[in-house]
Amino acid sequence: MAGFDKRVNSYPEALAGLEDGMTLLAGGFGLCGIPENLIAEVKSRGVRNLTAVSNNCGVDGFGLGLLLEDRQIRKILASYVGENALFEKQMLEGDLEVELTPQGNLAERMRAGGAGIPAFYTATGYGTPVAEGKEVRIFGDRHYVLEEAIIGDFAIVKGWKADTYGNVIYRKTARNFNPLVAMAGKITVVEVEEIVEPGMLDPDEIQTPGIYVDRLIQGAFEKRIEKRTVSA
Repeated sequence: MAGFDKRVNSYPEALAGLEDGMTLLAGGFGLCGIPENLIAEVKSRGVRNLTAVSNNCGVDGFGLGLLLEDRQIRKILASYVGENALFEKQMLEGDLEVELTPQGNLAERMRAGGAGIPAFYTATGYGTPVAEGKEVRIFGDRHYVLEEAIIGDFAIVKGWKADTYGNVIYRKTARNFNPLVAMAGKITVVEVEEIVEPGMLDPDEIQTPGIYVDRLIQGAFEKRIEKRTVSA
């Protein structure tokens, strides 16, 4: 995409260029703030051997869980197996390569990728399987593990509002990993509930500047609730 106007007219256009074997970053936490329509488009495109990076992998039949049904994901970097029985089954049977990463490390690895920082040291994970095969150094009196940044070929993001320039605002907890994912994609695609004209968003409320966004589309969302709790 070129120019200031980041809007595209269709979901196939939004994900044009997504191919087999690519690394796909996806925002969301559980089912909150997931780019559900973009995920559905990934499924319909039938791309395979993807490396997915997300906090978790949706649930059976929704979110990133859709991509497990046809084994479109070869490897996933996540911090939580979650409520997805198919994820658990494929992982235990060795059909899905899983790199479990502490949640803060996962967030910082994507932030680092977006900031142009190739790696960083963190104490989190030292002395656990997370640190196996990684460089360890001592700073002061603590051991720190070297974690490499994450950059995706595509990043898919769910926002609340955006202007046509791609400046994005998120809605409360639906923000979660989305701003970090948006930073770390070579091609970042954002779907939102509302697109407005430039100047209609308060600059102080913009959480992802349009410089990070390549494509923007307005969609309609189911917003499925992962666990519904009601009073008796």
